[in-house]
Amino acid sequence: MGVAAFSFTVPFTKVAVAGLPPLFIGSGRAVAAAVLAATALAITRQRLPRPRTWLRLALVAGGVVAGFPLLTSYALTAVPAGHSAVVIALLPAATATAAVLRTGERPTAAFWAVTVLGSLAAVGFAFLQAGGIGHLHWADLLLLGAVACAAVGYAEGGLLARELGSWQTIAWALVLAAPAMLVLAAASVQGQPPSAGPIQWAAFGYLAVVSMFLGFFAWYRGLAIGPMAQVSQIQLLQPILSICWAALLLGEALTWTTAIGALAVTLCAAAAVRVRLKPTA
Repeated sequence: MGVAAFSFTVPFTKVAVAGLPPLFIGSGRAVAAAVLAATALAITRQRLPRPRTWLRLALVAGGVVAGFPLLTSYALTAVPAGHSAVVIALLPAATATAAVLRTGERPTAAFWAVTVLGSLAAVGFAFLQAGGIGHLHWADLLLLGAVACAAVGYAEGGLLARELGSWQTIAWALVLAAPAMLVLAAASVQGQPPSAGPIQWAAFGYLAVVSMFLGFFAWYRGLAIGPMAQVSQIQLLQPILSICWAALLLGEALTWTTAIGALAVTLCAAAAVRVRLKPTA
């Protein structure tokens, strides 16, 4: 359910940037979701997290509330949704890596080998699409940065979900990030007032309500059940779904380059999360 919800994020972000500034999309969706989160926390009378937990929540907020939405919003002003989905296909392997490092498990050499291969596959696809290393688009660097941010936010959020609960984890992260996101949204509105049609606002609404809030209910719950390295392989379906939605909703062509890039990255990511890990000593 979480992967299905997130698979619309890239196509709908591409729709939204046609009428809304990327800074407003990345920050405004977090502000709107924070209102929902604060309401849910107040109605259910959730206790405040322990002081030491707030730093961990800051990692979640920095990764999935601020980093990933802002970076992808700017990237999608310059590249197609299908292209972005293929680069973001590296996320399952990155999440598995972050989870392994965070939990202290010792991965085998094979794990690192396929993870590096996955990284090279994603970067190689970006080079191929850009016309060579000298023509790598700045948007590809933003997308790779978004992958790193999301991986950290997913791994830490999955661990926190075991303590706080799945929806509580994303809710507290949204509340924590709300002041900074509100400042960014206000600055965006002042510098470039939004001028979008109903379709762009509807896409923005989905990003705020589902991609930024409700989708994490299922996703963090799945990661909390774990083990995260195995559960994260379900996300291998996301880039494939996103490319299909981009073709159906945006009319983007399904080129052989995109198909081969998606297959290569997906296979590498699948191998990375399937490699057995050595037990912790």
